[in-house]
Amino acid sequence: MKPRFPAATAETKTTSPSPAKPKAPRKAKVVKPYHHGNLRETLLVAADTVLAKKGAAGLTLRDVARAAGVSHAAPYHHFASLDALLAAVATRGFDRLSEAMAPTVAVADTKERLLQIGEAYVRCALENPAQFRVMFGPLCVRKAEFPEMNAASGRAFGMLLAAACAHDAAHGPEIALTGWSLSHGLANLILDGVIDQLPLKDLDVATLPRRLVERALAAPTTKRSRT
Repeated sequence: MKPRFPAATAETKTTSPSPAKPKAPRKAKVVKPYHHGNLRETLLVAADTVLAKKGAAGLTLRDVARAAGVSHAAPYHHFASLDALLAAVATRGFDRLSEAMAPTVAVADTKERLLQIGEAYVRCALENPAQFRVMFGPLCVRKAEFPEMNAASGRAFGMLLAAACAHDAAHGPEIALTGWSLSHGLANLILDGVIDQLPLKDLDVATLPRRLVERALAAPTTKRSRT
């Protein structure tokens, strides 16, 4: 007898597995260079913003980075320390002061030129009080450590000195120092609110810079005594 096999109930299909597709090789990860537009300018603008709110005493690099929207380490791409950042802020302040005084160079009358320089100095300080504080803060006596700040401050004072010497060649340096001291002191008195507290009636603060410099120029100069 032939052996009996069970009948198949359904046709069984055998399929061979399809060959696996080879995996595409992974692309090497390209490390892109750090980029945040003009990072240095962004940080300096952020520093101005933070300074206006907190002042230089409470400023940190982390605050500036946060205000600029960058990582805490980003400022170190351009500034080795907080002092370096503040020196850059001061440099911009001195450049701004030079720009404010620049139009006076075209004034032919030397007295009027000095009057306008005094006005420009006080106006610049009042428009940028936070930067003004940094310009003449603790870093001022260390500006030799920061060549750009040193050069910018030298350019600003040079414009005043040139105008003073053009007005009076013999006493130019003293006139320049007198005018600077007067304008600088007045700017600080206004910024600190001291002027508002003085028992003076009908004090026109807007015209004070011109009137005070005019009084200083009207004062007679004295010859130096030789010892």
